[in-house]
Parts: sequence; structure tokens; C-alpha cells
Amino acid sequence: MTQHAYPLLAEVAPDVVVTPVNPADEAAAQARLDNLTKPRGSLGRLEELARRLYAMRGGETPLRVDPAMMFTVAGDHGVAAQGVSPFPQVVTRQMVANLLAGGAGVNVLCRTGGMDFRLVDAGCVGGPFPPHEKLLDRRLGDGTADMSEGPAMSRETAAEGVRRGMALAAGEAARGARCLATGEMGIANTTAATAMYCALLDLDPDAMTGPGAGAGPERVRHKAAVIRRALSVNAALCRKDDPLGVLAAVGGFEIAVMAGVMLGAAAQRLPVLVDGFICSAAYVAAVRLCPALSGYAILSHASAEPGHGPALENLGLGAPLLHLDMRLGEGTGAAVAFHLLRCAAAIFNDMATFDSAGVTGDTCG
Repeated sequence: MTQHAYPLLAEVAPDVVVTPVNPADEAAAQARLDNLTKPRGSLGRLEELARRLYAMRGGETPLRVDPAMMFTVAGDHGVAAQGVSPFPQVVTRQMVANLLAGGAGVNVLCRTGGMDFRLVDAGCVGGPFPPHEKLLDRRLGDGTADMSEGPAMSRETAAEGVRRGMALAAGEAARGARCLATGEMGIANTTAATAMYCALLDLDPDAMTGPGAGAGPERVRHKAAVIRRALSVNAALCRKDDPLGVLAAVGGFEIAVMAGVMLGAAAQRLPVLVDGFICSAAYVAAVRLCPALSGYAILSHASAEPGHGPALENLGLGAPLLHLDMRLGEGTGAAVAFHLLRCAAAIFNDMATFDSAGVTGDTCG
């Protein structure tokens, strides 16, 4: 494959090459798994993960997913002015401070699971934050425009957000990372994500719109109406064959950067853990830009946000690893799921084979 194999990606980053995984590598991985001291297929989805990890690295062994980095990307949304969230926009900035102080759910879970953490400011209202060792400033602006009145951002800004995410992934890979993960923070970002799903997957706002940060039924109906208005106002840009246009019209700064991190991980042949509802919307845009991304992306968990189920049926990632009724965001589901990748790698690397253990294969059939 050349860099021109994916023309939509070439518009954003013509020099980035994403190599599709080779099904033959998955078959070779399964042959080893079948020779380990267990009944064939008895480790279920851990075997699936091991096969995929092996194929992502083109057959490189031993399998490794450490060190791993969580990028929690924050950004504000102009559509918050329409009252789509029960929380005021200032909460984004307050939560960024909490994330940098290490007090958020994703901080706790990253520490528990052995992932490193960085907070990426993609464009929060209020200007740049003070320097912090865990903060990466990749600001695209002081929050997006109100998508219910016109495009959330320009096409070039959306493309720049994707490029900045790719650069984050490339830089982390150069420092030795073997797994990346994405999370997010931003008041009203479920509104943007829902609009993206509706545009890219041809889904209905009434069926897809959920409570997000805890909206009641009346606010959910209002939120769906705002999304419908945004899709109408931006109809010329919201074509499902133009993911960059959709990202610009109804997306968010943090969603663009997360899409770039996913694509950048694939370009580096690294697994990328996709968190829940909002991260999956970034994935939809990214995989439409470059279908080969699907070989590197791992869906962490099924969000309790009601629109996630219908969206997952269209994502092509298979069933999510976890069903824990989580809907916090931040990357929390990805941080929990990371342990499963470690387990899959350890099984592949360290289990004995029938021959090395002196076990007759037929006895485990």
C-alpha cells in the first residue's frame, strides 16, 4: 500500500501510511494458540486479542502492550449555549483541573492498571491552562462554534486537529509506547458525537440521543431537536461519504484530535483502545478516512448511553470487550480494558506448548 491508497486520509495527511493487518498473521497466531496447553479456543476473546496483537505488529514477538499511554482529550462546544447539558460549560475547565490533579476516575484507573496519562487541551474555553507535567497544549481554538447555527469549525481546523492527534501518537511511539488509548472531557460532547453518528451512519436523532451527563427526559428531547437542527443547518457538509466535512460541521476539537490519535496509532502499528460513546464517534470518522484503522482499534466497552448500541452495529469492530454499564467517559472503560490486553499478550508469550510441557494434545481436546 502507498500513502495514496486512502484518498480521504491523503487530504489530511498525504505522507501518513497505514498498513492493513495481514490475515495470514492472524492465522499464524492462531496456530500457536492452538498448540498451547488448553482446549482449542478455550480462552475465548483473549485468543482473539492475542491474534490481533500479533497481526498488528506483523508477527513480531514477544507480544508487548507496555508501556501504554492514555490521552484524555478535552475541548469545549459552542452548542452548550443551547442548554443541551445539565452542567454549565465551566465544568469542562474545572474537570481539567481535577484530571491534572489526579482526582478523576480515569486517573485512578490508569494508576490501578499501569497506564501512563496525559491530558490534551484541544480547545477549552478560557484560554490556555498553566503549564503542567501531565498537560499537552494542542489547542485549536477557544471552544467550537455553535453547530446548531453553522459549522462547528472549518474544514482545515478539523484536518489540523486530526494531524495533531497523529503527531501525538507518533511522538509517543518514538518514546517506546506499545499501546495507546483515547478518552475525552467536554460539556456537550455527547451532542456533537450523536450528531456525527447520525450524519455518518444515517441514524435518527430521536433514537440516538441520550442523557449524556444526566439530562432528564425533557432535556433529552430538546437535545435531539438541537441535533436535528444542526444536521439541517449543516446539511451540505453532513454527507456520510465525507467524514472530514461531518467532523467540521458537527464535531468537536477533542473528537478531531482523538480521531488523529487513532489513525496515528495505526500508522505506527500500535493497538489503540477506543473508549465509549464519544470516542467511538471519533473512530467512525477516522475509519471512514482510513478503513485500515479497523485492524488496530479495539472497542473497550459498551457505553450505557442508549445510542451506543445502534452505533456499534455499524462500526465493524465486533463486540466490545466489556459490558459494565459505564458512561463516564474520560477513557475509564479503556483503562479497565487494558488489563485484558496484558492478559492476552501473557497467554501468547508464556503458556507452555503441548510438546514443552509433555502433555498429549488429545487429552485437552
